[in-house]
Parts: sequence; C-alpha cells; structure tokens
Amino acid sequence: MTEGNFVDYVKLFVTSGNGGSGSTHLRREKFVAKGGPDGGDGGRGGHVIIRANTNLWTLYPFKFKKHFSAGHGESGGKSRSSGAQGEDVFIDVPLGTVVKNAENQEILFEITEKNQEEIVLKGGLGGRGNWHFKSATRQTPRYAQSGLEGSSIQLTLELKVLADVGLVGFPNAGKSTLLATLTAAKPKIADYEFTTLKPNLGIVPYRDFQSFVMADIPGIIEGASEGKGLGHYFLRHIERNSLLLFMIPADTQNVKQAFDTLQAELIAYNPELIDKDYIVVLTKCDLLDDELRKEYQIEMKEQFGEIPHFMISSIAQQGLQEMKDALWHLLNKVI
Repeated sequence: MTEGNFVDYVKLFVTSGNGGSGSTHLRREKFVAKGGPDGGDGGRGGHVIIRANTNLWTLYPFKFKKHFSAGHGESGGKSRSSGAQGEDVFIDVPLGTVVKNAENQEILFEITEKNQEEIVLKGGLGGRGNWHFKSATRQTPRYAQSGLEGSSIQLTLELKVLADVGLVGFPNAGKSTLLATLTAAKPKIADYEFTTLKPNLGIVPYRDFQSFVMADIPGIIEGASEGKGLGHYFLRHIERNSLLLFMIPADTQNVKQAFDTLQAELIAYNPELIDKDYIVVLTKCDLLDDELRKEYQIEMKEQFGEIPHFMISSIAQQGLQEMKDALWHLLNKVI
C-alpha cells in the first residue's frame, strides 16, 4: 500500500430517506359503490448504515465520494397496500474506524468487530393511509398523513490502525527499514526525519505458515502528546496495536533516556497505553564494533532487566529471528 493511498481521516455528508405519504384512496368496485377508505401506508425512508468490511485497510474509497443519500419511501396504494421502503445505503469501513459527529466531535460508535453494522441515521417514517382515520362519525376520510422527512448529518471518520505489532521510535530510528526487511511492504526509506508521514502495514511471515501484522508508525518527537510534530495525527494509531516495539538507534547517546521519553509521550497521550506489552530493540547495530556491542549488551541488561530487549540490524539481518520469536510469544502469550 503506497503512502498516498493510505487515508485515515475523512468527512462525509449523509442523508437518510424521506418516508412515503399515506394514500387517500377510496374503495370503488363494480358492486361496491361506497366501499370506504382503503388507502395504504407510505413506506419508510432508507437508513444510513455504517458496516464493517474486513477487506478494507484504509478510508481511501472516501477520498473521492463524500456524499451518501438513502432512498425515499414510496407512497401507499389502494387496498391498504403499503408503499415500498426506501433503499438503505451501506457505507463500508475498515475495522478500527471511529465515527464522530463532525459538528461537536461526539463519538457515535466505533467499528471494531467483523460483520458489525450500526445505523447512523434512520429513515423517515411513512405516513398512515386514510383507512386509519375511519370512525363511526367519519366514514370517508379524504386525508392521510405525509411521510416524515429524513435527516442529515456530517460525519468524521477516523481510522485507528489495527495491527499486532506497532513500531514506536523517534524519526529516522529504522522503523521503515525493519518493516521492509521483514515484510513485502515497500515504505519510503530515506536518511532524513519524518520520511514516514502515514502508517504503513505489512504481514510478517513466521514459522509453520503463520504470520502477524506489523505497523510502521510515523516518528515520535518530544511533545507529540501535546500535538507537536505529527502529534495526535499518528498517536491514535498506536492505541489499537496489541504489542509495541520500541526502537532506539545505536547512535543514541542515552538509550534509557530515549526509551523513557518515548514511553512518557505515549502515557501522556493515553495512560492506558502503559498496560500494553512491549519489547525494546537497539537498531542499526551493524555500525558497532565488537567492543561497543559488548558494552551495549551490558548496558541494555542493566537498564531493562527482565524487559525483553534485543540488538538488531535490519541491513545486516542480525538478531531478527530472535526478535520475531519474542514478538510471537508475547502476541500468543507463550510462556
């Protein structure tokens, strides 16, 4: 998936259908000159329904189509026959989509389960036909109810990426290189900060034809939880990842301080993120000689203790299998 095709924020304008009008028909047959009222009810207007689609990964289909309108209900007919209901309109979205009222940013619901459907706007009710208004003193009512109008709303759709493993690190920490090495994804890779502006997803193959999904999240900077850099634009994607992989490059002066800064930004954005399992890796270790490598191994052991930690190099293919094993074990709670 190319960066330009990854759309995670859109605004839509949706309208439900109007209800059909009730009929004022009076029964007239060859041998029944005054059969009385028999006008049927109008059909209800179509609903606007948000539906989960597991085949979608992005909100890209809404890049060019932003208006959706449901069908109108038809008017009632004779012999108390009801009008047809308006056609519902289904809006398919990927799992992880948050639906908000664009006017006040109220969260209406979240799409997180397969086959989930939510009615965001109900269609207008159909009007009642004139036979409903017949009485002993009013035997031939020549009026019926009009159908109720549908309603409109502007929605905001926000996608929070659903992935097994989310890559967390400062800009230029080697996240995109790792994703490209482990998966068939082709993220943009360059030697400057914020090369990645939108999340990239890839499927990591594992033993026995098993796999898991990895997400490359744009780099974090200090103050991101307050909106600095790309800020909230990408931090929301981390919320839906099962496991976090903290990535710190080997040329960092203070590894523990860098880790603490990353973790602090996540907790400041959403304190619940502290409950997620995580692994720490030192990247770009092909730059280290044997002496430095041993020093870093001792330092990582002292600073992270029982926290799973690894030293890897995506370019030199060092330490990747051990890291994948640890990720798989944590994802599946293998002891």
